[in-house]
Amino acid sequence: MDYALAVEDTPETIPGGTGVLLIHPSTGETDRIDTDFLNTDTDHLLVISTRTTAREVEQKLEHYDVDREKATILDTLSIERGYSRRSGEGVHYVAAPDDVDGIVETAAEFLESHSGKLRVSLDSVTEMAYYADEERAREAVEALLELLGEHDAVGLFHLAEEVHDESVVEEYRELFDGVISLDVDGEVRGEF
Repeated sequence: MDYALAVEDTPETIPGGTGVLLIHPSTGETDRIDTDFLNTDTDHLLVISTRTTAREVEQKLEHYDVDREKATILDTLSIERGYSRRSGEGVHYVAAPDDVDGIVETAAEFLESHSGKLRVSLDSVTEMAYYADEERAREAVEALLELLGEHDAVGLFHLAEEVHDESVVEEYRELFDGVISLDVDGEVRGEF
């Protein structure tokens, strides 16, 4: 199954099972790329947020006209920050951003319980590594990429380039089928 990829300087379509790494400056404006990715040619989408709460994700989706009915949000921050939250319609929680097993498990449940064209966004790998450490974050990314392959889904994974050692960024590049680079001026470059 092929998926449309509505991001400039990238192929028109990517096959199911493709993981795309979005490398950006830490101050980069990634919302447009993220929401274009999520909003195009999809039946169901999962937003894994290690950077913002579910409420902030919902505001972003609404601002960029992403169909909230198609979206499931995994919030990794609210419980740790002391907000009492119950999982409900379209929103799930794990206890903390370093609960990589819980993140992978929730993604697996989402992919197993939905059909059609499925997209996953992880915003961000950098925050996950900050909370969990580089090794555990990388293992989680590898597990998520494997799940994408098993379920013919596609994913976009955010990575703030200057926060990581160059060797770590290169290791992540090697894991992915495609890389989108966003520079400080908002220029986009795709490598597939």
